[in-house]
Amino acid sequence: MMFGLKLKNILFILLGSAIFSFGIVHFNMQNNLGEGGFTGITLLLYFIWGWDPAITNILLNIPLFFIGWKFLGRNTFLYTIIGTSAVSVFLSIFQAYQFQIGLQNDMTLVALFAGVFIGVGLGIIFRFGGTTGGVDIIARLVNKYAGWSMGRTMFLFDFVVIATSVFAILDLVEGMYTLVAVYVGARVIDFIQEGAYSAKGTTIISSQSEEIAGKILKEMDRGVTVLDGRGSFSGEKRDVLYCVVARNEIVRLKGIINSIDPHAFVAVSTVHDVLGEGFTLDENKNPLHDD
Repeated sequence: MMFGLKLKNILFILLGSAIFSFGIVHFNMQNNLGEGGFTGITLLLYFIWGWDPAITNILLNIPLFFIGWKFLGRNTFLYTIIGTSAVSVFLSIFQAYQFQIGLQNDMTLVALFAGVFIGVGLGIIFRFGGTTGGVDIIARLVNKYAGWSMGRTMFLFDFVVIATSVFAILDLVEGMYTLVAVYVGARVIDFIQEGAYSAKGTTIISSQSEEIAGKILKEMDRGVTVLDGRGSFSGEKRDVLYCVVARNEIVRLKGIINSIDPHAFVAVSTVHDVLGEGFTLDENKNPLHDD
Protein backbone atom coordinates (compact mmCIF):
# COMPACT_ATOMS: atom_id res chain seq x y z
CA MET A 1 0.00 0.00 0.00
CA MET A 2 1.28 3.49 -0.90
CA PHE A 3 -0.76 6.41 0.45
CA GLY A 4 -3.74 4.05 0.54
CA LEU A 5 -3.11 2.90 -3.05
CA LYS A 6 -2.25 -0.63 -4.12
CA LEU A 7 1.12 -1.06 -5.80
CA LYS A 8 -0.39 -3.74 -8.05
CA ASN A 9 -3.01 -1.28 -9.29
CA ILE A 10 -0.39 1.38 -9.96
CA LEU A 11 1.76 -1.04 -11.97
CA PHE A 12 -1.17 -2.18 -14.10
CA ILE A 13 -2.27 1.43 -14.67
CA LEU A 14 1.26 2.17 -15.89
CA LEU A 15 1.10 -0.89 -18.17
CA GLY A 16 -2.28 0.17 -19.56
CA SER A 17 -0.99 3.71 -20.13
CA ALA A 18 2.00 2.36 -22.07
CA ILE A 19 -0.20 0.16 -24.29
CA PHE A 20 -2.64 3.02 -24.90
CA SER A 21 0.13 5.50 -25.76
CA PHE A 22 1.87 3.02 -28.05
CA GLY A 23 -1.34 2.64 -30.05
CA ILE A 24 -1.90 6.39 -30.31
CA VAL A 25 1.61 7.08 -31.59
CA HIS A 26 2.14 4.09 -33.88
CA PHE A 27 -1.34 3.75 -35.38
CA ASN A 28 -3.26 7.01 -35.00
CA MET A 29 -0.50 9.59 -35.37
CA GLN A 30 1.45 7.71 -38.03
CA ASN A 31 -1.62 7.11 -40.18
CA ASN A 32 -3.59 10.33 -39.69
CA LEU A 33 -6.40 8.70 -37.72
CA GLY A 34 -8.41 10.67 -35.21
CA GLU A 35 -9.68 9.50 -31.86
CA GLY A 36 -12.53 10.37 -29.57
CA GLY A 37 -12.68 12.30 -26.34
CA PHE A 38 -9.88 14.50 -25.11
CA THR A 39 -7.34 12.32 -26.89
CA GLY A 40 -9.09 13.16 -30.15
CA ILE A 41 -8.82 16.84 -29.30
CA THR A 42 -5.09 16.51 -28.61
CA LEU A 43 -4.66 14.75 -31.97
CA LEU A 44 -6.58 17.53 -33.70
CA LEU A 45 -4.25 20.09 -32.20
CA TYR A 46 -1.31 17.95 -33.29
CA PHE A 47 -2.49 17.53 -36.89
CA ILE A 48 -3.44 21.20 -37.32
CA TRP A 49 -0.73 23.06 -35.41
CA GLY A 50 1.79 20.39 -34.46
CA TRP A 51 1.21 20.76 -30.73
CA ASP A 52 2.71 17.95 -28.67
CA PRO A 53 -0.10 15.62 -27.46
CA ALA A 54 1.91 14.80 -24.35
CA ILE A 55 1.64 18.42 -23.22
CA THR A 56 -1.90 19.19 -24.38
CA ASN A 57 -3.10 15.99 -22.70
CA ILE A 58 -2.09 17.37 -19.31
CA LEU A 59 -3.32 20.91 -19.96
CA LEU A 60 -6.78 19.82 -21.14
CA ASN A 61 -7.28 17.50 -18.19
CA ILE A 62 -6.45 19.91 -15.37
CA PRO A 63 -10.07 21.22 -15.05
CA LEU A 64 -11.45 17.67 -14.93
CA PHE A 65 -9.11 16.72 -12.13
CA PHE A 66 -11.26 18.83 -9.81
CA ILE A 67 -14.39 16.99 -10.94
CA GLY A 68 -12.64 13.70 -10.38
CA TRP A 69 -11.68 14.71 -6.85
CA LYS A 70 -15.23 15.76 -5.98
CA PHE A 71 -17.15 12.83 -7.45
CA LEU A 72 -14.75 9.89 -7.62
CA GLY A 73 -13.05 9.98 -4.25
CA ARG A 74 -9.46 10.26 -3.16
CA ASN A 75 -8.09 6.93 -4.41
CA THR A 76 -9.64 7.13 -7.86
CA PHE A 77 -8.48 10.71 -8.14
CA LEU A 78 -4.90 9.71 -7.32
CA TYR A 79 -5.07 6.79 -9.75
CA THR A 80 -6.32 9.26 -12.37
CA ILE A 81 -3.38 11.58 -11.74
CA ILE A 82 -1.06 8.59 -12.19
CA GLY A 83 -2.81 7.41 -15.36
CA THR A 84 -2.98 10.81 -17.02
CA SER A 85 0.63 11.65 -16.17
CA ALA A 86 1.80 8.23 -17.33
CA VAL A 87 0.03 8.64 -20.68
CA SER A 88 1.82 11.95 -21.26
CA VAL A 89 5.17 10.43 -20.29
CA PHE A 90 4.71 7.41 -22.56
CA LEU A 91 3.48 9.61 -25.42
CA SER A 92 6.74 11.55 -25.18
CA ILE A 93 8.80 8.35 -25.03
CA PHE A 94 7.12 6.66 -27.98
CA GLN A 95 7.29 9.83 -30.08
CA ALA A 96 11.02 10.07 -29.40
CA TYR A 97 11.73 6.38 -30.01
CA GLN A 98 8.99 5.32 -32.42
CA PHE A 99 9.43 3.00 -35.37
CA GLN A 100 7.51 2.90 -38.63
CA ILE A 101 5.12 -0.05 -38.81
CA GLY A 102 4.32 0.64 -42.46
CA LEU A 103 0.62 -0.18 -42.65
CA GLN A 104 -0.36 2.89 -44.68
CA ASN A 105 -1.56 0.65 -47.51
CA ASP A 106 -3.82 -1.39 -45.25
CA MET A 107 -5.94 1.05 -43.28
CA THR A 108 -8.27 -1.75 -42.16
CA LEU A 109 -5.44 -3.28 -40.14
CA VAL A 110 -4.47 0.16 -38.87
CA ALA A 111 -8.00 0.80 -37.60
CA LEU A 112 -8.28 -2.65 -36.00
CA PHE A 113 -4.92 -2.48 -34.25
CA ALA A 114 -5.52 1.10 -33.14
CA GLY A 115 -8.81 0.01 -31.56
CA VAL A 116 -7.27 -3.05 -29.91
CA PHE A 117 -4.29 -1.22 -28.42
CA ILE A 118 -6.38 1.69 -27.19
CA GLY A 119 -9.13 -0.61 -25.88
CA VAL A 120 -6.74 -2.95 -24.09
CA GLY A 121 -4.83 -0.04 -22.58
CA LEU A 122 -7.90 1.79 -21.32
CA GLY A 123 -9.57 -1.46 -20.23
CA ILE A 124 -6.62 -2.33 -18.00
CA ILE A 125 -6.53 1.19 -16.55
CA PHE A 126 -10.27 1.12 -15.79
CA ARG A 127 -10.16 -2.38 -14.35
CA PHE A 128 -7.54 -1.37 -11.81
CA GLY A 129 -9.36 1.72 -10.62
CA GLY A 130 -7.82 4.47 -12.74
CA THR A 131 -8.69 6.69 -15.66
CA THR A 132 -6.64 8.74 -18.11
CA GLY A 133 -8.66 11.86 -17.44
CA GLY A 134 -10.89 13.56 -19.99
CA VAL A 135 -13.88 11.60 -21.19
CA ASP A 136 -12.71 8.65 -19.09
CA ILE A 137 -13.78 10.58 -15.98
CA ILE A 138 -17.10 11.45 -17.59
CA ALA A 139 -17.64 7.82 -18.62
CA ARG A 140 -16.90 6.60 -15.11
CA LEU A 141 -19.36 9.12 -13.64
CA VAL A 142 -22.09 8.07 -16.08
CA ASN A 143 -21.37 4.40 -15.30
CA LYS A 144 -21.58 5.10 -11.57
CA TYR A 145 -24.75 7.21 -11.54
CA ALA A 146 -26.64 6.18 -14.71
CA GLY A 147 -25.52 2.58 -15.17
CA TRP A 148 -24.32 2.96 -18.75
CA SER A 149 -21.31 0.90 -19.75
CA MET A 150 -18.15 2.95 -19.99
CA GLY A 151 -17.59 1.79 -23.56
CA ARG A 152 -21.01 3.05 -24.69
CA THR A 153 -20.59 6.47 -23.07
CA MET A 154 -17.15 6.89 -24.58
CA PHE A 155 -18.39 5.86 -28.03
CA LEU A 156 -21.16 8.48 -28.02
CA PHE A 157 -18.82 11.20 -26.81
CA ASP A 158 -16.18 10.09 -29.30
CA PHE A 159 -18.62 10.30 -32.20
CA VAL A 160 -19.08 14.03 -31.61
CA VAL A 161 -15.32 14.63 -31.49
CA ILE A 162 -14.71 12.51 -34.60
CA ALA A 163 -17.41 14.32 -36.54
CA THR A 164 -15.67 17.58 -35.68
CA SER A 165 -12.34 16.06 -36.76
CA VAL A 166 -13.76 15.12 -40.17
CA PHE A 167 -14.90 18.68 -40.79
CA ALA A 168 -11.64 20.16 -39.52
CA ILE A 169 -8.80 17.95 -40.78
CA LEU A 170 -9.66 14.35 -41.70
CA ASP A 171 -11.10 13.28 -45.01
CA LEU A 172 -14.21 11.10 -45.11
CA VAL A 173 -12.31 7.82 -45.48
CA GLU A 174 -10.01 8.61 -42.57
CA GLY A 175 -13.04 9.56 -40.52
CA MET A 176 -14.70 6.23 -41.30
CA TYR A 177 -11.60 4.26 -40.34
CA THR A 178 -11.40 6.30 -37.15
CA LEU A 179 -14.98 5.28 -36.30
CA VAL A 180 -14.03 1.63 -36.82
CA ALA A 181 -11.06 2.02 -34.45
CA VAL A 182 -13.20 3.73 -31.81
CA TYR A 183 -15.91 1.07 -32.04
CA VAL A 184 -13.39 -1.76 -31.69
CA GLY A 185 -11.81 0.04 -28.76
CA ALA A 186 -15.17 0.42 -27.01
CA ARG A 187 -15.94 -3.29 -27.39
CA VAL A 188 -12.50 -4.28 -26.10
CA ILE A 189 -12.94 -2.00 -23.08
CA ASP A 190 -16.25 -3.64 -22.21
CA PHE A 191 -14.76 -7.12 -22.67
CA ILE A 192 -11.87 -6.42 -20.32
CA GLN A 193 -14.16 -4.66 -17.83
CA GLU A 194 -16.88 -7.31 -17.79
CA GLY A 195 -15.46 -10.42 -19.40
CA ALA A 196 -12.98 -11.66 -16.83
CA TYR A 197 -15.55 -13.41 -14.64
CA SER A 198 -18.40 -13.67 -17.12
CA ALA A 199 -20.39 -16.88 -17.06
CA LYS A 200 -23.70 -18.41 -18.12
CA GLY A 201 -26.82 -18.25 -16.00
CA THR A 202 -29.42 -20.97 -16.58
CA THR A 203 -33.07 -21.04 -15.56
CA ILE A 204 -34.46 -24.59 -15.54
CA ILE A 205 -38.11 -25.58 -15.24
CA SER A 206 -38.76 -29.32 -15.00
CA SER A 207 -40.99 -31.83 -13.25
CA GLN A 208 -37.77 -33.57 -12.19
CA SER A 209 -36.04 -30.52 -10.76
CA GLU A 210 -34.86 -32.26 -7.57
CA GLU A 211 -33.03 -34.97 -9.52
CA ILE A 212 -31.49 -32.39 -11.89
CA ALA A 213 -30.28 -30.23 -9.00
CA GLY A 214 -28.73 -33.22 -7.26
CA LYS A 215 -26.87 -34.35 -10.36
CA ILE A 216 -25.53 -30.83 -11.07
CA LEU A 217 -24.23 -30.62 -7.51
CA LYS A 218 -22.69 -34.11 -7.61
CA GLU A 219 -21.14 -34.10 -11.09
CA MET A 220 -20.31 -30.42 -11.59
CA ASP A 221 -19.87 -29.23 -8.00
CA ARG A 222 -22.04 -26.21 -8.79
CA GLY A 223 -24.69 -24.83 -6.49
CA VAL A 224 -28.31 -24.62 -7.56
CA THR A 225 -30.88 -22.19 -6.18
CA VAL A 226 -34.47 -23.49 -5.95
CA LEU A 227 -37.16 -20.86 -6.50
CA ASP A 228 -40.91 -21.21 -6.03
CA GLY A 229 -42.68 -20.90 -9.38
CA ARG A 230 -46.26 -21.01 -10.58
CA GLY A 231 -47.56 -21.22 -14.14
CA SER A 232 -49.67 -18.18 -15.03
CA PHE A 233 -52.02 -20.22 -17.22
CA SER A 234 -52.28 -23.53 -15.41
CA GLY A 235 -51.71 -22.20 -11.91
CA GLU A 236 -49.56 -25.25 -11.26
CA LYS A 237 -46.78 -24.80 -8.73
CA ARG A 238 -43.33 -26.01 -9.75
CA ASP A 239 -39.75 -25.53 -8.61
CA VAL A 240 -37.58 -23.27 -10.77
CA LEU A 241 -33.84 -23.93 -10.71
CA TYR A 242 -31.22 -21.25 -11.23
CA CYS A 243 -27.60 -22.17 -11.74
CA VAL A 244 -24.54 -20.19 -12.81
CA VAL A 245 -21.68 -22.04 -14.52
CA ALA A 246 -18.52 -21.09 -16.36
CA ARG A 247 -18.84 -20.57 -20.09
CA ASN A 248 -16.99 -23.80 -20.89
CA GLU A 249 -19.37 -25.78 -18.64
CA ILE A 250 -22.64 -24.90 -20.34
CA VAL A 251 -22.57 -27.85 -22.78
CA ARG A 252 -21.99 -30.25 -19.90
CA LEU A 253 -24.86 -28.69 -17.95
CA LYS A 254 -27.22 -29.06 -20.90
CA GLY A 255 -26.17 -32.70 -21.19
CA ILE A 256 -27.05 -33.36 -17.55
CA ILE A 257 -30.47 -31.72 -17.93
CA ASN A 258 -31.21 -33.58 -21.16
CA SER A 259 -30.22 -36.94 -19.65
CA ILE A 260 -32.86 -36.55 -16.93
CA ASP A 261 -35.62 -34.56 -18.63
CA PRO A 262 -35.30 -33.97 -22.39
CA HIS A 263 -38.46 -31.85 -22.25
CA ALA A 264 -37.22 -29.45 -19.56
CA PHE A 265 -37.49 -25.73 -20.27
CA VAL A 266 -34.01 -24.18 -20.16
CA ALA A 267 -33.17 -20.49 -20.64
CA VAL A 268 -29.49 -19.53 -20.88
CA SER A 269 -28.23 -15.97 -20.46
CA THR A 270 -24.84 -14.29 -20.23
CA VAL A 271 -23.85 -13.14 -16.74
CA HIS A 272 -21.20 -10.49 -16.14
CA ASP A 273 -18.99 -9.93 -13.11
CA VAL A 274 -19.74 -13.14 -11.26
CA LEU A 275 -18.74 -12.85 -7.61
CA GLY A 276 -18.77 -15.55 -4.99
CA GLU A 277 -17.80 -19.17 -4.35
CA GLY A 278 -16.55 -21.05 -7.37
CA PHE A 279 -15.75 -17.88 -9.33
CA THR A 280 -13.95 -15.34 -7.15
CA LEU A 281 -13.94 -17.28 -3.84
CA ASP A 282 -12.86 -20.82 -3.04
CA GLU A 283 -14.82 -23.24 -0.85
CA ASN A 284 -13.33 -21.61 2.27
CA LYS A 285 -14.45 -18.14 1.13
CA ASN A 286 -10.89 -17.06 0.32
CA PRO A 287 -10.28 -14.93 -2.79
CA LEU A 288 -9.19 -16.85 -5.89
CA HIS A 289 -7.88 -13.63 -7.47
CA ASP A 290 -6.03 -10.91 -5.60
CA ASP A 291 -7.73 -7.83 -7.04
